[in-house]
Amino acid sequence: MSKEACAASNRLRRGRCSVVNQIYLVTAVTQRRARVFEDLSAARTLILTMREDARRGSHETLAFVVMPDHLHWLLQLQKGSLSELVGRVKSISARRLGTRVWQDGFHDRALRDEDDLQAVARYIVANPLRAGLVERIGRYPHWDAVWL
Repeated sequence: MSKEACAASNRLRRGRCSVVNQIYLVTAVTQRRARVFEDLSAARTLILTMREDARRGSHETLAFVVMPDHLHWLLQLQKGSLSELVGRVKSISARRLGTRVWQDGFHDRALRDEDDLQAVARYIVANPLRAGLVERIGRYPHWDAVWL
């Protein structure tokens, strides 16, 4: 769907627009901010789900960090819609964990061409430092980035 078609679509929730090859910063939060992903197995389940979806060609993950109660995910959409992608990853990860994990919806921001992807990726993976979870990012196990 082109950016022009997105602007004209009345089917998109709250003005959300999905454009193939667009880079998005997505934030998804757990139900009642439960610290689900403090559990190593739960965090790895989410990461595995994201990676499996990427192998199917839906997106390329550029950077992510799984925090105890939310996910920050920088991705380039390759096919389908952003809502379908995020909904699918949230649904599959919750099913694998055997419980309701996620709040409804998610926050997204399409990055403009002039946005500095490296700076955005660094900001994402530095979340555990800012939250006081670790003193060095290398000590936090639930992040990855294509480049920093």
